[in-house]
Formats: sequence, C-alpha cells, structure tokens
Amino acid sequence: MKALLALEDGLVLWGRSFTGAGECSGEVVFNTAMTGYQEVLTDPSYKGQIVTMTYPLMGNYGVNPEDLESRGVQVEGFVVKECHPYPSNWRAQGNLADYLKAAGKLGVEGLDTRAITKRLREAGAMRGLVSTEDLDPASLVRRARELPSMEGLDLVPLVTCALPYWWPEAPAAGGEASDLAALWAEKRGKKVVLYDYGVKYNIIRCLNERGLEVLVVPATIPAAMVLALKPDGVVLSNGPGDPAAVTYAVDNVRQCLGAQPMFGICLGHQILGLALGGRTFKLKFGHRGANQPVKNFVSARVEITSQNHGFAVDLDSIPDPAVELTHVNLNDGTLEGLRHPGLRAFSVQYHPEASPGPHDADYLFDEFLEMVGKS
Repeated sequence: MKALLALEDGLVLWGRSFTGAGECSGEVVFNTAMTGYQEVLTDPSYKGQIVTMTYPLMGNYGVNPEDLESRGVQVEGFVVKECHPYPSNWRAQGNLADYLKAAGKLGVEGLDTRAITKRLREAGAMRGLVSTEDLDPASLVRRARELPSMEGLDLVPLVTCALPYWWPEAPAAGGEASDLAALWAEKRGKKVVLYDYGVKYNIIRCLNERGLEVLVVPATIPAAMVLALKPDGVVLSNGPGDPAAVTYAVDNVRQCLGAQPMFGICLGHQILGLALGGRTFKLKFGHRGANQPVKNFVSARVEITSQNHGFAVDLDSIPDPAVELTHVNLNDGTLEGLRHPGLRAFSVQYHPEASPGPHDADYLFDEFLEMVGKS
C-alpha cells in the first residue's frame, strides 16, 4: 500500500505501509540505534513524534513483552528502510508489523531514510505527516506546516500515570492526601517517590534492583503531598515535549529541593535546571540513539550513552553559583549533567538505565542510592 511522507520544508518521499491504511503526524526525528527498536517504540519521550531509524533493517528479531518500556507504543509513526517480516530470535513472540498494527500505529518502509536523516541534520527536526489516505504532496506539505510546534507543547499529561502505584504492582485507587499516606504506609525500608513525566520502566527496575521501594506518582501531584510522606529520595523521570511548558512540574520540584536527595533523568534533568532558575532551549535535531559520547568531569572518563531528547539546559543561565557542571556532550558541547551539593540534587540529560544502549552510566543509580542511604 502506497504511503507518502511530507515535511514542512517541502520534502516529499514515497514509501509503502507495512501496517495497513492510516495516517500520523508529529515532529519527525531520527534515531541512530542499531538495535532496541521495541524500546524506542515504547519510550514515552517519543510522544508526539514520528521516528525514523538510520539503521536500514528493523524487525529482524521480532518483539516480546519483556522489552516494553511503557504500557504500549508511544511513537506517532515509525519510518524505516526495510521491515523484516519473518523475525528469527528465540525470544520473539511476534513480528514488528503485527505489533504496530495492534497498537493502531502506522509503520512505513521503502523510504530513503538517509535522505530524511540528512535533511533533518541540515534543517533540524521538522513537523511532518505520513499518510496512505492523503496522497497529494501539496496537501500533505500544507497540513504539515499547520501542525503545532514542539516548542511550547506540554505532552506530559498524555503519558503520566493517572493514579499513584507501587512498582511493579497495579495502580492503586486514591490520590487524596489521606489515600496517598495509606499507600505509603504499605511498604518498609528505603522508599522513594518518582514523579512520572513519562517514565521508562527500566528506570524503576534499576531503582528496585538496588533495594529501593518506588512509589510512582502522577506529574501533577502537589509537592506538599510528596513532602508530607517524608520520602528518602525523589526521582524525576524522563518524558516528552518542551520542559518550559511543564510549569507545574517546575513549581513542584522547586518546592521539594533540599528536602531530600533528588535525581533527575532527561526531562527530569531539564525540569531540575528550570527549578534552579535556568533556561532551556531547543536543539537543532536533538540527541537520539545509543552511541552519544559524554565526558564525565568528575571521573575524567568518557561514557557512551543512550539518549533521547530535543531540548537542553543552558548552564550559564542558572544563577546559583553552587551548581556544578558534571557532564558534557562531546559532539556539540551541550550540558549533559549537573549537581547542587548543598541541595543534594543531581541530574543527567541522558538515560543511565539504557534500554536500549550501553550501561556505562549505570553507576548513577548507585550514587543516588548512596545519597538516599545518608538521608
């Protein structure tokens, strides 16, 4: 079935759908990972985006329920050079085409993904549409230009949990202060609250593996309710959209700062930077893949990291001189990590939990555990 992709700058490419009829829209971005497509598809940070993979073959090892990073497929659409219809892997429990079709998501193959990636690198991430229904190039380009920009867009409400819950248990009923307190009393040992801005499951797994009980709460839970629990730590998760638009999260984090150890990841890092008085800005085409080199100024080592973000924190805009630079991206020099020793808060722009990607940054969960142990 014929499919047409159109970018707002006028680029139009023909391909074919491997999931049937459909249409999707969003910001078109590229990911350089060679494997881990199921983790990419289910990463809530991709909400509102159409993802094209630079590696030419996807679907060759199938899909399985163990590699989910959220409740289901989060990308708006998936663009690949070739989708393998017959996976070969002992873990496979289905194929990529059926998986996307069941989720109601459009998958397209046969496009020149190198041309798409080069255009996005030169012009930046752009709004776009992919359709099997509207095959008029002029119409699709016009409609792409009418889509909302990612700047100023708060997508967190679309991916956060509706109710608080203990991982890995089912979400519990409640939400009022008394209910949250009762839920909190169910567990013993070291307990942390995780603000869910669109969390990847492996972040919670990494915390659990270190003996921490994790209470996942909606992004809009007031700081006063979290502080009333007196948690041993607070984690700020990854998520989609423009961090500057998530003003309620920034306000909550600002109120929580200094009360307990705090660890921010990806969007959580950006929100922490804003809570510290800084500014964020949109990157030209973002960092998305499993091979981003990051310099750790604390250890003087280079880490290869998994990343997925389109915004960054401007370190120079943070007025507090106590904020320290800890990590920087070696490709473009943007901020990748910061800490405030006095407030016991630190964050990184990338994904230490990987999924997919290398585990060079796994030590950050140990550092948070050490801070929690001292609280």
